[in-house]
Amino acid sequence: MNQSNTNAVHARLQVTRPEFSLDVDLQLPGRGISALFGVSGSGKSSCLRAMAGLDQVAKGYLNVNGEIWRDDSRGVNVPTHRRALGYVFQEANLFAHLDVRRNLDYGQRRVPRTDRKVSLEHAIELLGIASLLPRRPETLSGGERQRVAIARALATSPRLLLMDEPLAALDYQRKAEILPYLRRLHDELDIPIIYVSHSAEEVAQLADHLVVLEKGRVVVSGPLTETLARLDLPMHLGEDTGVVLEGRVAERDAEWGLARIALPAGDLWVRDSGEALGLQVRVRILARDISLSLAAHSDSSILNILPAMVEQIVGEAHPAQVLVRLNTGGVPLVARVTRRSVATLRLQPGLKVWAQIKAVALVG
Repeated sequence: MNQSNTNAVHARLQVTRPEFSLDVDLQLPGRGISALFGVSGSGKSSCLRAMAGLDQVAKGYLNVNGEIWRDDSRGVNVPTHRRALGYVFQEANLFAHLDVRRNLDYGQRRVPRTDRKVSLEHAIELLGIASLLPRRPETLSGGERQRVAIARALATSPRLLLMDEPLAALDYQRKAEILPYLRRLHDELDIPIIYVSHSAEEVAQLADHLVVLEKGRVVVSGPLTETLARLDLPMHLGEDTGVVLEGRVAERDAEWGLARIALPAGDLWVRDSGEALGLQVRVRILARDISLSLAAHSDSSILNILPAMVEQIVGEAHPAQVLVRLNTGGVPLVARVTRRSVATLRLQPGLKVWAQIKAVALVG
């Protein structure tokens, strides 16, 4: 295969159908999780299938960390079976007549021994499925089946892992069961993962890079923290508008069941979920859970009060509401308030305010 010196996934893809067209140009990180986000029909799955070579592409270029899988200008189009990729679908699609161990063996046998980069034992350990090895797929829960499917994809030692809404068919409990394993993939695998989802919660917990698609086109693409704080995205996120911040568990208060998270902008108290001291965590703060004041109040039930400066005010679809982008210690926040409050507080860019954030609204 042709090689190029890059450390990224670069995809220029055009797919044309009578009822839909996809036209994207993506530069994604060569490691970590890039999320393709959007409503149904926005082109997320079509983009993934085009990367895999499963759908006919009118025009294309695909470079995965220096390995060229498609380049029309040079007549290169590596067939799907020769692309070193793993693909996880909404349904696990395990072989019903094989137990878990033999399902995994099937995945590994697709790869010559000399090309195996991920051991079967490592995949089993990453997904926590050692106890499932002798069982048949029909005896597994939905979450267990998906963990096996992901392990099978990893057993092929992919240079690119594609995940098409892997949690969409699971209920809330099963999603909660599998999310920690997906976070382990993020932390421990040195390969790019492209994750399709229409769930803002999944994206907030997993992604490093966010791509928002609409009608087959890229609306915005960039690092998760910066992209979520943009005020031209609310039409796509609605009630899920908010930011994701990364911090460290600095203290656990057993008496009140709270944990203190140290962030560059200051400390936040959240519900204690049992994370170890010193652990790096993510905190998701929704715009609807931030209120603003001109002074710091101590006579309030709100535990988290951070100094901030107004950077931008943008109206929303409903005339009663606006979004306010704040800068707090160099970290962006987004608050949803009424236009009446903007007038009452005389909010404007450059004004110093206090951002009041409910502890119960924070999700580590």
